[in-house]
Amino acid sequence: MKIESALSQARSLWYRRLGRWGAIDASSWIHWSVDIRQERPRQIELGSRCCIERHTWLNVPTAESPDKCLRLGAGCGIGRNNVISAKNSVELGEAVVTAPQVLIMDHAHEFGDVTVPILHQGVTEGGTVVIETGCWIGFGACVVSNRGELRIGRNSVVAANSVVTSSVPPMTVVAGAPARPVRTYSESTGRWERVEGPCLQAK
Repeated sequence: MKIESALSQARSLWYRRLGRWGAIDASSWIHWSVDIRQERPRQIELGSRCCIERHTWLNVPTAESPDKCLRLGAGCGIGRNNVISAKNSVELGEAVVTAPQVLIMDHAHEFGDVTVPILHQGVTEGGTVVIETGCWIGFGACVVSNRGELRIGRNSVVAANSVVTSSVPPMTVVAGAPARPVRTYSESTGRWERVEGPCLQAK
C-alpha cells in the first residue's frame, strides 16, 4: 500500500508539472493506474478531495469538446474499473459515489451506416449527463445519454447492474434494464417507500 501511494503521488506531481492536469485539484487522490485522456488540459475538472480508484478511465474523446466537459464535484468517490466518457458534458455533483465497474457516457458508438464498420463510424451526437449531489451508483450500472439531458436527482440510488437511459427524480431508487423506480423517499413518513403503479417521471 505504501508503494502504491507513493506511485500515485509521484504520477500526480509529474502530470501537474507537465500541465496535463490543469483543472484537477491538488487535494484529490488518483490511483497511479488511472487512465486520464483529454485532448486539452482543462477538459477534465476534479474538485477537492475526490478519490479515483484503480484502473478507472476518465475520457474526453475529441478536441472539439468544451473545457471542463467532464466535471467531478468535491468529495466524489469513483470505484475501481469505472469508465466515465464525456463528449458534451458529464457532471457529478458533490459526494457522488460509484461502485466498481460503472459506465457513465454522454454518447455512444455510431452504427447507422450498415455499409461501414462500426469502428469507423465515430461516435453519436449524444446528450448530457448530470448526477446530482449525494447519489450512489451501484456495481456494474450503466448511465448513458443518447440525446438531451439525462439527470439523476440528488440522493438517488442506481441499483447494481441497472441501465439508466432516462432521467431519475430526486431521492429515488431505480433498478433494472432499463431502470425503473422501485423506491422513493417520503418526506411525510421519513421512510423509503415502494413505488406502485406506472413509472415515475423526472420533473
